[in-house]
Amino acid sequence: MYRKKLFKMTSIGLLIACLSATLMQTSALAAAAPVSTQAKGAALIDVTSGRLLYSHNGDTPMRIASLTKIMTAIVAIEHGEMSDMVKTSERAAGKEGSSIYLQAGEEMSLLHMLYGLMLRSGNDAATAIAEHVGGSEEGFVFLMNETAARLGLNHSQFRNPSGLDEEGHYSSANDLAKLTAYALRNETFKEIVGTRVKKVPNPHNAWDYSYTNKNKMLAMYEGADGVKTGYTKLALRCLVSSATRNGQQLAAVTINDGDDWADHRKLLDWGYQHYPLYKLAEQGQALSGFPLRLATSFQYPLEKDEQSAVETKLVLIDQPTIRYRLGERGVLEWYLHGRRIGALPVYDSP
Repeated sequence: MYRKKLFKMTSIGLLIACLSATLMQTSALAAAAPVSTQAKGAALIDVTSGRLLYSHNGDTPMRIASLTKIMTAIVAIEHGEMSDMVKTSERAAGKEGSSIYLQAGEEMSLLHMLYGLMLRSGNDAATAIAEHVGGSEEGFVFLMNETAARLGLNHSQFRNPSGLDEEGHYSSANDLAKLTAYALRNETFKEIVGTRVKKVPNPHNAWDYSYTNKNKMLAMYEGADGVKTGYTKLALRCLVSSATRNGQQLAAVTINDGDDWADHRKLLDWGYQHYPLYKLAEQGQALSGFPLRLATSFQYPLEKDEQSAVETKLVLIDQPTIRYRLGERGVLEWYLHGRRIGALPVYDSP
């Protein structure tokens, strides 16, 4: 019978990072060579691990313009059916600001409307989606704030699904980074925001609608694969971008940045240079001194000088428990600078 036990490991080869579904547990903010932007607020996150690599005024609530639509999209994906036909109300068709020019009474699938939302930033699409999925715009906003609370976005509050300037509507760079990392784990969201051009059936003419993504990073940066632009007269230029290189996906956030395209290239380059992924555990790897193995391989972003700071604890479970009967023998936990960065079940060696 196994006894409960703590086991400190010195081998960096056993480091693992494991996220919760909501990406609520992130490690300590990394500290590397300095980088700066012209943004009022900025953040950089490793998408898979949820580790914040950079933050400037990261918890300061700010106007975020159409970056709001990241929340709108993921709420619609999680609460709606992509095949549903969404009927455009007069209120939605008349919504001010950026538009995909929906007409009152026009029907479009929720999936296609989400492309219009994220590629062209259609405020009409945002309103139509909200009314369909939430029953009303107010009902949908409730779901947005409920999701923010579930994800631990403590510096965010939503008043509308489009991002039009409104008192009490705000988020922060760190919250947007965490939200984006969460959303990019959804395959439908990831596919939409990485699309450069989308053709959508047009009920009014013989030719299709053609939605070209406003996110210039998709063409400007190697490996770019999302996410969203934003602008209002009060929020000014806002941008969230993501890119994947060598299997590592990073997401950058800037709020109120007059040189956002250049700053995002700088932030992403900095992240890949200073915090590359290290393969720290192999699938099936045995634990020294124990007849146990790891079920999965993991990688984690580390600065070179951080590797020696990793500590690992093994907590074994007693018989009989449901977890034990299902084959689990314990949990391996990993810490960086004293903060837990992940955990993984362990099983009997074959």
